[in-house]
Amino acid sequence: MNDKSLPEHTRVDIGGATLWPGFLDMAAQSEMVEDLRRLVSAAPLFSPETRFGRPMSVRMTSAGRYGWYSDRRHGYRYEPRHPSGVDWPPIPQSVLSVWQAVVPEARSPHACLVNFYGEGARMGLHQDRDEADFTQPVVSISLGDDGLFRIGGVDRGGPTKSVWLRSGDVLVLGGEARLAHHGVDRIRFGSSTLLREGGRINLTLRVVD
Repeated sequence: MNDKSLPEHTRVDIGGATLWPGFLDMAAQSEMVEDLRRLVSAAPLFSPETRFGRPMSVRMTSAGRYGWYSDRRHGYRYEPRHPSGVDWPPIPQSVLSVWQAVVPEARSPHACLVNFYGEGARMGLHQDRDEADFTQPVVSISLGDDGLFRIGGVDRGGPTKSVWLRSGDVLVLGGEARLAHHGVDRIRFGSSTLLREGGRINLTLRVVD
């Protein structure tokens, strides 16, 4: 990982969010992927439904005190256990250290969502608003294939900006961008060699309570 005292010019503003391009070097990325393999072994990836009953194209799991879940019956929410009934595994230190470096003033995260994008997967524009304290940021870590990230404003339907997020990039949604609509329009499958079978992993760290 790069030093947390990175100079200001290495940070890029994307629609009010802060992007740290290449924050994780290849060694740090590989270490994190190995930590995530152990995490997924304990809490396997699953395919949630939207609140409208449609299956999401990403597969996911979580770590920490809470995990994110969605189905047609109860909608979007945090749950204390994996759908199998086991507790969520702890957030790996390799992931927590990124949070501590880029948002040192924030409270410790309660949840780390692990989203896996296979070929053709995407994430529609949405807000992260299932948390209780919107003064706390959301930190996103990209691993693997490039993802075309799009961000708009708090109100749906306004102008948006897009940027390709690459393996090792870290993005912070905080301040006025905390409730910005955002999503991933597509991935550039096969653009990275980090994951043996291709695809993109996106980690999002959140304070829930």
